[in-house]
Amino acid sequence: MQEAQSSEEQKISTLEHPDGSSQFLPVTEQPYTYEYYKEIFAGRPMPFAYVDLDLLEQNICQILTRAQGKRIRLASKSLRSVAILQRILASDSSFQGIMCYTAREALYLTARGFTDLLIGYPVWNEQDITAITQVTREGASITLMIDSVEHIEHIEALVQGEGVSLPVCLEIDMSLNIPGLHFGVWRSPLRTPEQARPLIERILASSSVRLDGLMGYEAQIAGVGDNIPGQKVKNTLVRLLKRRSRRDVADRRAAFGALVKTYGETLRFVNGGGTGSIATTAQEDGVTEITVGSGFYAPMLFDYYQDFHYQPAAGFAIEIVRRPQPAIYTCSGGGYIASGATGREKLPHPYLPSGAALDPLEGAGEVQTPIKYNGPIHLQPGDPVFLRHSKAGELCERFTQLLLVSHGTIVDEVTTYRGDGQCFI
Repeated sequence: MQEAQSSEEQKISTLEHPDGSSQFLPVTEQPYTYEYYKEIFAGRPMPFAYVDLDLLEQNICQILTRAQGKRIRLASKSLRSVAILQRILASDSSFQGIMCYTAREALYLTARGFTDLLIGYPVWNEQDITAITQVTREGASITLMIDSVEHIEHIEALVQGEGVSLPVCLEIDMSLNIPGLHFGVWRSPLRTPEQARPLIERILASSSVRLDGLMGYEAQIAGVGDNIPGQKVKNTLVRLLKRRSRRDVADRRAAFGALVKTYGETLRFVNGGGTGSIATTAQEDGVTEITVGSGFYAPMLFDYYQDFHYQPAAGFAIEIVRRPQPAIYTCSGGGYIASGATGREKLPHPYLPSGAALDPLEGAGEVQTPIKYNGPIHLQPGDPVFLRHSKAGELCERFTQLLLVSHGTIVDEVTTYRGDGQCFI
C-alpha cells in the first residue's frame, strides 16, 4: 500500500530564475517520496549522504530572488565540498567569493583555484599567518578578520619586512543588548563607531595591513527560528526581538560605514546577513554582499522560520538491520549530532518515510539508532531510513562523498572536505 503524501512529500513547486530563464527548472515535477529515493539508491551501501540537485537548484533560485541583486558570498562551513562550492559559484554571477572558517581551509581552497576568500574568524597561529603572507605574495586573495588592536599588532609582527600588505576586514558586533538579555552571539567587542576608531587609525598607519572590508553578522536574526511547533509564546517573543534588532543592525552598520568614509577610505565590501536574514539585509543600501550557506542544503533547523521555506536538498540514509518490536526498526549508525547548546533540536531528524521518529530515550546512537514507525509502508531489514541533519555542513564531516541526484537518478559522486583528506576543525 502506498503511503499518503505528507506536506514534506508533496510535489515541490518550481521557481523561475530571477533573470527570467528556466535553467533551474526540473524537466518534470517529481514527488519526493520515500519510494522515490529508495529506488534511486537501491543497492547502495549505507550509511551515505546525498544532495538532490533539483532541490538545490530550487534553493539557489530562492536565494537569488531574496538577495535582490546583492552579491552573495558562500559560507563554506555550511557546504564543505569543493564540488558543491564550484557548482553554486558557476550557477550565477551573483555568487562571488567564499567566507572560509579557518586559515588552513582558505589556503586549501586557494590551492584549488578559488579566489576572493574571507576568513570569517580571527587567525592567530603564526604558521597560518606566515603561510597566508606567502600565498598573498604569489597573488592569492585572502582577507583576514580582525576586531582588536592586538590582532593588528600580531599580524604586523609576522608580516613586517616581508614586503606584503595583508587585507583585513573589521568585524563589528551586531547583537542586541537589552536589560537582562544578550540577544545574539559573542563575537566582536566593537559595538560603537568610537570603539572602532583606534583600530581604523592603526590600520591606516600600518604598511603591513590594509582595510579591505567591514562585516557584521546578525546571528540573532539569521540563525534563530521563529516558527517552532509548540512554542507559540517563544516564537512571538523572538519575532518581536528580531523586529527590534533589524532596526538596530541597520543603523549600526550604517554608522560604521559612515565612520570609514570620514577617513576617505573606500571599502571593497561591506558584508552582512545569513540564510535567515537575506531579505532584510538586502534592503540596506550600505551592504554590498550577503553571506549565505545553510539555505543551499536547507537543514532541519531552517524549517522553523516564518518568512521563508527552503527545500530539503541534503540528507543521509541509514540501514535497518533489525526489528526488536513490530513498530521499532533499529538502524546502523546515525548519531550525527549538530554543534551548539545541546538539546533535542540538535539531533538528526527522520525524514522519510513520513511519520518515522527517534526514540526519545535513545535518540540517534553512535552505532545504532532505533526508529519508531507505524505507517503504511512495509519496512524490513536492508531498507533505508532517510534523515536530515540539524545543521548544514557538519554532515559532511561524517562522510567522504556526496551522492548527487537529479531527475530520479544518481548523476555523480563528489568528495567532501573529509573525502579530500582534509579536517580543518
